[in-house]
Amino acid sequence: MKDAKFIFITGGVSSSLGKGVAAASIAALLEARGFKVNIVKIDPYINMDAGSMSPYQHGEVFVTDDGAEADLDFGNYERFTTVELSKNNSITTGKVYQEVINRERDGSYNGHCVQVIPHITDEVKRRIKLTEKENDIIIIEIGGTVGDIESIPFLESARQFLRDYKEKKVLYIHVTLIPKIAAADEFKTKPTQHSVQKLREIGIQPDILLCRIDGRMDSSMRNKLALFTNVDNDAVVEAINTEKTIYEVPLSYEERNLTDVILKKLNMESKQCDLSRWENLIKSIQNPKWHVKIALVGQYIELQDAHKSLTESLNHGVYNNDTTMDLVKISGSKINRDNVDKLLAGVDAILIPGGFGGDGGIDGIIETIRYAREHNIPLLAIGLGMQLLTIEFMRNVANVKDANSMEFDKDTREPLFIPNKFNGEKELKNKFRLGKCISKLGDGSLFSKIYKTDKISERHRHMYEFNNKYRDIMEEKGLLATATNESSNSDEANLVNGVELKGAKYYVGVQFHPEFKSKPFSPHPLFVTFVEAAVRHHNEK
Repeated sequence: MKDAKFIFITGGVSSSLGKGVAAASIAALLEARGFKVNIVKIDPYINMDAGSMSPYQHGEVFVTDDGAEADLDFGNYERFTTVELSKNNSITTGKVYQEVINRERDGSYNGHCVQVIPHITDEVKRRIKLTEKENDIIIIEIGGTVGDIESIPFLESARQFLRDYKEKKVLYIHVTLIPKIAAADEFKTKPTQHSVQKLREIGIQPDILLCRIDGRMDSSMRNKLALFTNVDNDAVVEAINTEKTIYEVPLSYEERNLTDVILKKLNMESKQCDLSRWENLIKSIQNPKWHVKIALVGQYIELQDAHKSLTESLNHGVYNNDTTMDLVKISGSKINRDNVDKLLAGVDAILIPGGFGGDGGIDGIIETIRYAREHNIPLLAIGLGMQLLTIEFMRNVANVKDANSMEFDKDTREPLFIPNKFNGEKELKNKFRLGKCISKLGDGSLFSKIYKTDKISERHRHMYEFNNKYRDIMEEKGLLATATNESSNSDEANLVNGVELKGAKYYVGVQFHPEFKSKPFSPHPLFVTFVEAAVRHHNEK
């Protein structure tokens, strides 16, 4: 086992400062120096995971290969690095307390009074150390803001790491805000000073300050912060807003020597840095050849974080095609037969994201899909989108007028989608098909051309499956099930994971979520070819 070192990232002054992007960027910079890195996210909410939370409350749910339902920061971790995350990388209050209570019920504590210290903090530390194997550095992002009551046991656990491992093994980075008072036209450091003071009351002295600032930090401001927070001058690092893309953040940190400061404080030998792929990515983003207009039509459209991985994956496809994109977001609830022409006028492609049937907008999304099919506009439909694509086709082409999903109508006469038979860990009424599944691709299918193989691995998160009793009539009319589940279990074999419309430019629906496997340096082939189809459609017009 390697002698791993630990970097704890905390946040102060305000929420939504970008701790996740900071953690991902630091991990990317350390990987560029040749170190093997892993990342842990601590979420102080009492839920077991993010799986049961509404997008309105918590944004998207990110899914790993092993079926972990995690915070959207997981998406940044995987997109910025080569790390493949698992359930062990996600720690929540719910998981920690349930484990400790189960042990208490089993008698594992030998009659001792079970307390936050040491029992809760010991369990937090145990879970962090599960990710230590074969890694040089473990980065732990603690969610929330210093001062939140929910975070205190996790901050105490972080404090104890320094006691357990001593200096040069543990590093604390505090992400904070330098606000600007408009009336005085002046940046203020006092909120950061108070945030660090609060952190020190808990027993943690930050080693590095990452200061979010909408501008530049002068030397006097840096010196003042260093003096009042007891942080070295070169460890007060400005974190400015990037101009075009979050993928500029690692290069911005490198310009400010953040990696050198980290390695020096951890007493690690600096290695040659290779950021050429990041530099090439930014150059390609800044010099596009084409421009396309893509419509994103679905639920939760007004929420920026609800489809975070999806919009990032779409960006990956755009970058890979030397393109810029005008992304038009339209709520399905605002579309009907009378206005669909107007709302979708001039779009080069349409993307239908995942969602849940009870959240509205279904009829408008179906109307959008019909419009795309009849006008031969490139369409990619994901998760719930594939359900609606199939329903629209069966109603309007195969003449199964009552075709529906039991997700929307439990008593439908034509149940095109039915609850699956998977047994997950969730104590919910329905069971998700969750995590990695293998699909077989039909010979000569569009899928096989897109993926350039006959078998793929993708991540799933859905509760309803296509009812195979309708497959013959569906394929007879031209909607082909060319991606099917591979499994030795009879209940899981031959489930339909993807469909394509025969003769269309690009008309594809998938049950899985390709957005969870796309990265800027290895964009998912579905998004690359989808944007490529949009460029072709635009040029033909």
